[in-house]
Amino acid sequence: MNNGMVYILECSDNTYYTGVTNDIDRRLAEHKMGIDKQCYTYSRRPVKLLWTSEEIPIDQAIDLERMIKGWRREKKEALMNREYEKLPDLSQAYSSKRNKRTGR
Repeated sequence: MNNGMVYILECSDNTYYTGVTNDIDRRLAEHKMGIDKQCYTYSRRPVKLLWTSEEIPIDQAIDLERMIKGWRREKKEALMNREYEKLPDLSQAYSSKRNKRTGR
């Protein structure tokens, strides 16, 4: 089975981009060179690699990428800073705020 890793980049506009790859060096070079004009990072270069996961089976890496893409900035920062104990609270805090706003 193929392996992959999830990565988070910081873009020049201070946003984060989350992606998945089986070759982080190649993928980072592609982002930096601007290979794909349709890519989120193309107009937000330069980019800086902030975090990578360990190599995991590619299907798990894709699932993890999708999950992280749905996270708020604060939760991504906790992950990158290895503040794993904060992750559950950041999820609950967001859910609680959302429920109060929407009545759900």
